[in-house]
Amino acid sequence: QERLVESGGGLVQPGGSLTLSCAVSEFTASFYSYGWFRQAPGKDREGISCINNSDGTTYDTDSAQGRFTISRDNASNTVYLQMSDLIPEDTAVYYCAAAPLPAKALCHLGPSGLIDYWGQGTQVTVSS
Repeated sequence: QERLVESGGGLVQPGGSLTLSCAVSEFTASFYSYGWFRQAPGKDREGISCINNSDGTTYDTDSAQGRFTISRDNASNTVYLQMSDLIPEDTAVYYCAAAPLPAKALCHLGPSGLIDYWGQGTQVTVSS
């Protein structure tokens, strides 16, 4: 059974919006945080936004650029990434991850390969 399953990716026009979902199983303890990352072709994976499961506080990296918002629904064990004003440079495979770390640490350690729990990714393509 997959423990992190992303969905909601697809093709969207520039300026459009999209909401990604990550269904979480097993990593539901309060000491976990969840994060969204992306990897564009030929580029390193980068953190976007992360959220503490304990209290819902969030941490955004510069990549969030005020256009991306992370949230969670504890009732359904789902983590969301709302994306708006999308541009072609947002085209990437988007991944969610979980770790027993504060959100800020997850966001910065995620790209380093030190985080063990990842989803399979969902493709987002921004194009007219």
